[in-house]
Amino acid sequence: MTPTPIRRTLLGAALLLAAIPAASAQDASSTAEQTIAAMTKIFGDHPGKRSNHAKGVVVEGSFTPSKDAKTLSKAGVFSGAAVPVTVRFSDATGLPQIPDGAPEANPHGLSIKFKPADGSEMDVVTNSLKFFPVATGEEFRDLLVAITKSGPGTAKPTPVEQFMAAHPNAPKALATAKTPSSFGRQVYNGVNAFILVDAAGKRTPFRYRIVPVAGEELLSADDAKAKGPNYLVEEMPAHLAKAPVAFRIEAQIAQPGDTTKDATVAWPEDRRFVDLGTLTLTKAVPDSQTAEKALLFMPNNLPDGVEVSDDPLIDARVQAYAISFGRRSQ
Repeated sequence: MTPTPIRRTLLGAALLLAAIPAASAQDASSTAEQTIAAMTKIFGDHPGKRSNHAKGVVVEGSFTPSKDAKTLSKAGVFSGAAVPVTVRFSDATGLPQIPDGAPEANPHGLSIKFKPADGSEMDVVTNSLKFFPVATGEEFRDLLVAITKSGPGTAKPTPVEQFMAAHPNAPKALATAKTPSSFGRQVYNGVNAFILVDAAGKRTPFRYRIVPVAGEELLSADDAKAKGPNYLVEEMPAHLAKAPVAFRIEAQIAQPGDTTKDATVAWPEDRRFVDLGTLTLTKAVPDSQTAEKALLFMPNNLPDGVEVSDDPLIDARVQAYAISFGRRSQ
């Protein structure tokens, strides 16, 4: 039987685990289980939905690589021909009915599944944070656990306040996410570092940045609150029925000394940005709810020519996503 993309992705995650010493693999799995359990305690149990970024909309289109992309990576997705893509935009939290304009719906997410003709599927997972609140899966779990212990009436400083004080980049990161007028008018960042590998074996560390061609348009807190509860998930299909939505996919190139293993540290804006190509979205899928249940985006689902870096959050995300997918597909 030919493996489906989802089966291939889960197999890849299993193979990655097989390469890790048994104790480390067990620790990673335990941390992921605890992370998902904490999310469920915070947001409730919503069968068939993601543990985080539960509310979203699925659309389709294509990616046309730039000439520069081919010089940085030998991956088929950058070889020159336009590549079909499936994209999911989403709100934060595990609440399927969260109002799109609520502050808690930040950061919004953009995930892309590239499907080139050679079968070398690639996933990219981004969000609207400029950098991530924590550097490891264990820290992310601890943040969620602190939230579960910080309900009304909890003595000050609450566990989450203590966590924020001990991790000063966390509140700074969360403050970078703003509410857009449209999913198509927001900048999305790949907070984790990856490696582009060219035909000669040259390795280039980078982070993704996905920039709307129409420009970013953010709302004030009052304007966001005044919007309808589903304005983002409704606006995207309505827009695509009239005209495409386009983004530039860029690679921010690391310089020597830039950390690739700490997602809480943003690289300076004077770093070189390389245009990897244009993402053009053209239509919404007929049944977004059904489509998104079957979709699994894995940061380590990569073709030859793109590799994971030493960022520990990548594997932490893979572990948690696999557990969340297994639960929603039951």
